[in-house]
Order: sequence, then C-alpha cells, then structure tokens
Amino acid sequence: MENSSLNPTQLHLLKMFSFNNSEEYAREIQEVLTKHFQKRLDAEADRLWDEGILDQKRLDEINKMDLHKLK
Repeated sequence: MENSSLNPTQLHLLKMFSFNNSEEYAREIQEVLTKHFQKRLDAEADRLWDEGILDQKRLDEINKMDLHKLK
C-alpha cells in the first residue's frame, strides 16, 4: 500500500470539520464546495466553447465515451 500525505487543502478541510462534526454542517460544507467547483467548471466550459475548442460535435463524442476507462 502506498503511503501518502495530505495536501494543504485536505489539512484545512480536516481542521474545519474538527470544530463542528454535525451532519448538517457536513452537508452545508459539501454544498458550498459543490457550488464553488460547479462555477469553476461552468466558467471553463464557457471559455472552451467561446474559443471553439468545445462544440456540440465534441460534446456528443464525449457523451458516447466510457469515462471510467480514462486514466
């Protein structure tokens, strides 16, 4: 088994969760993180679309791919 250490972001999240371990708090943090990364993903997709890198044809190709096999 490979031994790995936590990165600074992971350490910060652990510290945040150590103060309040309620299920409600965990859901709230999950929602905040989900919204944050969704905004970043949307902005990047918009950029790729505007630059002509991403289009409907490419989206259709990606939709047919087995993304679990990508590594």
